[in-house]
Amino acid sequence: MISLVVVALLSSCGGHTDERQPKAIRVTTEVASVETGQNGPSYVGIVEENEATAVSFTTMGVVKRVYVDEGQAVSRGQLLAEIDDTQARNMLSGAQAAMAQADDAMQRYGMLHDNGSLPEVQWVEIQSKVAQAKAQLEAAKKQLADCRLIAPVGGIIGKKQINAGETAMPSQAVVSILDIGTVKVKVAVPEAEVGRIAPTTHSSIKVDAIGRIYEGGHIEKGVSADALTHTYDLRINVNNRERKLLPGMVASVTFIGAGTGAAGGSVSVPLTSVQKNAGDGSLFVWTVAADSTAHRTAVAIGPTFGNRIVVTGGLTDGQRIVAQGYQKLSEGTKVIF
Repeated sequence: MISLVVVALLSSCGGHTDERQPKAIRVTTEVASVETGQNGPSYVGIVEENEATAVSFTTMGVVKRVYVDEGQAVSRGQLLAEIDDTQARNMLSGAQAAMAQADDAMQRYGMLHDNGSLPEVQWVEIQSKVAQAKAQLEAAKKQLADCRLIAPVGGIIGKKQINAGETAMPSQAVVSILDIGTVKVKVAVPEAEVGRIAPTTHSSIKVDAIGRIYEGGHIEKGVSADALTHTYDLRINVNNRERKLLPGMVASVTFIGAGTGAAGGSVSVPLTSVQKNAGDGSLFVWTVAADSTAHRTAVAIGPTFGNRIVVTGGLTDGQRIVAQGYQKLSEGTKVIF
């Protein structure tokens, strides 16, 4: 009987101990990473061409024909437009006749000069006339060539300023050629935030018009602020090999890591996951160890952006933190995630 009572008591005590063991708490976690959530605020940007070249005739004339249209791709050396070349051709014919006459005189008087029958002064004068005729001929050839407008660079025709039948003036733009092999996305950034963006800061550029997201390249920072808005113009270089990005398109620009203001290696966590120790006021987050137990980890924080905050010290890349469900945690608590 005594043995049975002892066994029963031991069984009862053992069962009671199991019931008192704390249960694992379900939480939501995320892995800390130098790339996690370090996206700064978004800005509205406008796509601009890399360079714009205004192409014009060097002489005045009536435009005979324009061979290109807006949006058309052109290559260097391609014929863009022509003006009436009647006068230029007449001048070339006269210059060719004068050149032929000068050459003939040179041959005839050359024989006399060789025989010593021609004074040296007269021979010099004949040589001078030949040189003048040659110069006039070259000028006439150039004037005829200038009646044809040739593309100095390759690109896309941006705007056509003059049509056939209109009079083109010297240096008056006929068309503009846009270099869009690489484009620039212009954004206005407030002065309080521009210091966080470096020329090498990574950026993500979303263009809804074509449903594409591009990776931004080198950033050109303006040094003069807008007097009214106190913003600085930044231009982000974007590779546009396929030429789908066109000047004037609207883009949404996000600078990756720009909102942190911290050195490389810092991570960000949800703002609500950073807790304050009631005793000394120090800050900590709950981290999850390899055995799925929760532990307080002291952290140093940086600036906030959106619903996240930068952790500048205390966490390492790849460390798992508790993002939700930390309210019931205590040191060493088992967690399920």
